[in-house]
Amino acid sequence: MDARAAAGVAVISAPDERWARRDIKSTNLLPNVLARQAAREAGAFEAWLIDEQGFVTEGTSSNAWIVDADGRVRTRALSNAILHGVTRAALLKLAPELQLSVDESAFTLAEAKAAREAFLTGASNAAVPVIAIDGCAIGAGKPGPITTALRALYLGAAAEH
Repeated sequence: MDARAAAGVAVISAPDERWARRDIKSTNLLPNVLARQAAREAGAFEAWLIDEQGFVTEGTSSNAWIVDADGRVRTRALSNAILHGVTRAALLKLAPELQLSVDESAFTLAEAKAAREAFLTGASNAAVPVIAIDGCAIGAGKPGPITTALRALYLGAAAEH
């Protein structure tokens, strides 16, 4: 996955049909599995789940991030709507080293599609560039400089430990 991750992946959107306490790691993963399977059948790596208000919650096994039009790095704030990822927490701590403005706020699917960059994080996926959502190219349709820098910083920090 490392070479593919550096090159970027595609995601699709899917309705978030999970129970309300998404922050609790449980064995109730059928909605995640079905959405991930739909992504694979569509030729995508991941599915980003969309809540009832139209906001991206997270991926089936990842946290969702964008770099918005103003250059802010955005990811949803911690709540029971998302699983509190360890890689997410690590990137939030590392981002100031790159003088990045990080905003923990929800974003819509439309904002994600219009973003300069998008990426996902997970325990086995450190800042994986998202180059397309639902077939719509994100930014230039290739890994962006902020995602690439965050990925390198995270992997460098991980190698030191």
